[in-house]
Amino acid sequence: MRIAIDTNRYVDFAKGLPDAVDRVRRADEILVPFVVVGELRAGFAAGVRSLQNEAALVRFLDSRRVDLVFADEETTHHYARLFYQLRRQGTPIPTNDLWIAALVVQHQVHLYARDTHFDHLPQIPRV
Repeated sequence: MRIAIDTNRYVDFAKGLPDAVDRVRRADEILVPFVVVGELRAGFAAGVRSLQNEAALVRFLDSRRVDLVFADEETTHHYARLFYQLRRQGTPIPTNDLWIAALVVQHQVHLYARDTHFDHLPQIPRV
């Protein structure tokens, strides 16, 4: 299975939570949206273990099954459609999560996240 990992699930994995470790280990490919890396590094900067956390993230990103994904022009079209859908529904989500959702739709992967607001986007398969 191909998955995109959200920030909270990367944190679960890094903490060694069994469900997260199992899900990540079973994934054939793991996409890490650029937004997730930014959120993680922001958290590292505010923490006391920033060097250790950064080293662990770099090791994770260096895995052959992990790809860092960035927004491009196609992503912006998905973003706009999802934004409009959520606005019509009256169920907006945080901007960073909207970028993650747009990348998930673009790359046609399952989303591995804890946030329930992604449930407002039924076109995004979840794990």
